[in-house]
Amino acid sequence: MSEVKSRMIPDDTMSGCASSEPFALQVIDDSMEPEFKKDCLIVIDPSGLAVHGAYVIATVENGYIFRQLSIEDGRYYIQPLNEDYLHEKREIKLEAIEGVIIQQAAPNGRRKDRKKYTYTGPDAQLN
Repeated sequence: MSEVKSRMIPDDTMSGCASSEPFALQVIDDSMEPEFKKDCLIVIDPSGLAVHGAYVIATVENGYIFRQLSIEDGRYYIQPLNEDYLHEKREIKLEAIEGVIIQQAAPNGRRKDRKKYTYTGPDAQLN
């Protein structure tokens, strides 16, 4: 299972708009390659739209997982991009999505290595 490093403030200590502020995590494995390299930084928007094809952070088994969202016949699935991990596709509930990835950056911090993601479409769902 793909994991991400995080240092997060528990939800019960956050109030109002602080709980919906974007935050950053570091990818610690290769399950989302080639799009997201190991050690890259990802920025997550907790109030973003969860649409088919979006990259998301979801809660599964008391942990966080970084995957691509697939919506099929009204059901939600998360799956890795790396072919070596394709057996890890799993169904989730919409409520398990903690946010959508809106940006990635290489660990070297160069602006030219940043990439932004926007999600729109008829199947957009608020998470």
